[in-house]
Amino acid sequence: MSIRPILTQSKAQPTMEGAGVHLHRAFGFHEPEAYDPFLLFDDFRNDDPAKSEKGFPWHPHRGIETITYVLAGQVSHEDSLGNSGTLGAGDIQWMTAGSGIMHQEMPQANTQGQMHGFQLWANLPRELKMTSPNYQDVPAAEIPVIEEDDGTVVRVVVGTFWDRAGPVDGIAADPLYLDISVPAGVTKSFPIDTRRQAFAYVFEGAGAFTDAATPQGVLLEKEVFGQEANIRDLSGNRTVVRFGAGDEVRVQAGEEGVRFLLIAGAPIREPVAWHGPIVMNTKDELRQAMADLRNNTFIKPTM
Repeated sequence: MSIRPILTQSKAQPTMEGAGVHLHRAFGFHEPEAYDPFLLFDDFRNDDPAKSEKGFPWHPHRGIETITYVLAGQVSHEDSLGNSGTLGAGDIQWMTAGSGIMHQEMPQANTQGQMHGFQLWANLPRELKMTSPNYQDVPAAEIPVIEEDDGTVVRVVVGTFWDRAGPVDGIAADPLYLDISVPAGVTKSFPIDTRRQAFAYVFEGAGAFTDAATPQGVLLEKEVFGQEANIRDLSGNRTVVRFGAGDEVRVQAGEEGVRFLLIAGAPIREPVAWHGPIVMNTKDELRQAMADLRNNTFIKPTM
């Protein structure tokens, strides 16, 4: 087994989207090849309802799939296919925008004022850019939970891991999407197909992601984290870690344990033409999408 080296690590950056939702963006809109087949990853987490309640009103998507995972609060949604529903804590929504869909997502805090969820954008290959839109809502109870003797807990959100299959299938990127908790002091390895690109996103506690060259972990960089690098090898809250080639990821949990998402997918390796919520292969295709929006022909007949 070869441990995946760390290529980059950085902090998610605060930004605003929709009608004024405060969130943190781990990556997106720059160097799409770095995370191919993934395009964007947002962490929308607030303890102040006013920072999320205006939501993401009606907007278009084309050429991508989105995976929304809610941890606290809820997200009500509607789309141009006539679908509607509400995602609660632990629920998932997978949406294939394909040839075009209009939808809205409206977060609502829980009784403690908390709203927390993640949204991942996955690219569609050229032959599926104009496929018919589709979506699937999955309740938390259907997500397999693996509990190890050492206290490690793995929720298989998407994909197959340790012989347990997640409830969402049919995603073109064929991703592996795991929600992993490792207790304090435990060192744990997680196998990843060598053909997939992979990243981790830490959102609770801290841990050291290690490789063969630095078996005790990687030191934090001053320019990234604004503190001395001798605080030792811990990647903390809102840190995204991008890995190189290998067939496993290894983490050493810190004193408070660590919880992170581990996400991997097969790269598409196609040109990316990107404008806001629309991702195609060429600028001409983007211009056509804009014309479709102006001419009210964006939504195509379903097959």
